[in-house]
Amino acid sequence: MIYLDNAATTKPCAECIRAVNETMENTFGNASSLHKLGTSSIMLISRARTAVLRGMSLGKNQLEGNVLFTSGATESNNTALLGINLRNGKIVTTSMEHPSQAKVINKLEERGHEVIRLSPKDHDDFEKAIADAVDEKTALVSCMAVNNETGFCVDVKRLYNAVKAKNPKTLVHIDAVQGFLKIPLDGDLISVSGHKVHATKGIGALYIKKGVTLSPLLLGGGQQNDLRSGTEPVELIAGFEAAINAYEYKRELFEILKAQLLERLSAVQDVKINSNEKCLPNIVNFSVRGVRSEIMLHSLEEADICVSSGSACSKGKTSGVLKAFGVSDKDADCAVRVSMCADNTEEEIELLCDKIAQTVKNIRR
Repeated sequence: MIYLDNAATTKPCAECIRAVNETMENTFGNASSLHKLGTSSIMLISRARTAVLRGMSLGKNQLEGNVLFTSGATESNNTALLGINLRNGKIVTTSMEHPSQAKVINKLEERGHEVIRLSPKDHDDFEKAIADAVDEKTALVSCMAVNNETGFCVDVKRLYNAVKAKNPKTLVHIDAVQGFLKIPLDGDLISVSGHKVHATKGIGALYIKKGVTLSPLLLGGGQQNDLRSGTEPVELIAGFEAAINAYEYKRELFEILKAQLLERLSAVQDVKINSNEKCLPNIVNFSVRGVRSEIMLHSLEEADICVSSGSACSKGKTSGVLKAFGVSDKDADCAVRVSMCADNTEEEIELLCDKIAQTVKNIRR
């Protein structure tokens, strides 16, 4: 099998699997227990928090604040956006956000908050455009670091500094699901997910900058400083830590693979590339005009090649997010997303392109 759908989920790495199994066998105590096994679990969780902080800063100028372990990015985004005190403030966000952020913002808008949504297609300097939209009434800026469908990358450190220069009281939330361990991060609240970086599903984290207060979504036993009640999943946290420590973002490899992919696609008639030079190289989105995404995906699947048409959460529906990048509905209906990890090879890209070319030939003849 050729797996090129890593933006949807990644295969758990050997280090993660080993850490999960060892923790289940040896450090399975409830972190709230006062005995030795409970203490061991607390120490493991503390060590994992440090790993998350180190990963967010890529080892440089480590962020100061708390790390809240969650069930994944959806819970992290919901906790961040619903847990802060927005008062009657304005919200600045984008039109490229994941549903776990966008739908929460929609709810906040229904409750009376003014929402401004900006699209990358309308601004050459997207970070400046977002900061320019901030005024004295802006309570929140919420933006993803890397778009999951195109790989479009936002310089979130520059964005954070620009927003704070406009209004120091404005909180900045970053959905860093696709950016974690790939680019340096900054924000008052940062959401990340384990299964995008070769950990297991069911584990994520929310960074909360020192001085930022949140109201909890879950009430109960008061775990994690009363911010997220429920017994901590120590095994999944251990796997997340191991995956972070083992992760390597091989940008040079991805640039080689992307260049190879684009060169081969250039030989296929009527292909439009939807991922521009501002996108990270591990995600490439393109439209094969005249071949609907569903047909292309099924054809590739017959050859044991796994790609997607966009966000896995859309379950095959035409992406509305691509409009934010100037992609027409017709081209979005033909979109294919190839998302790579460090295990992918040039041979796999060759086989993918061969199958795409053959599929186009069969349909257009």
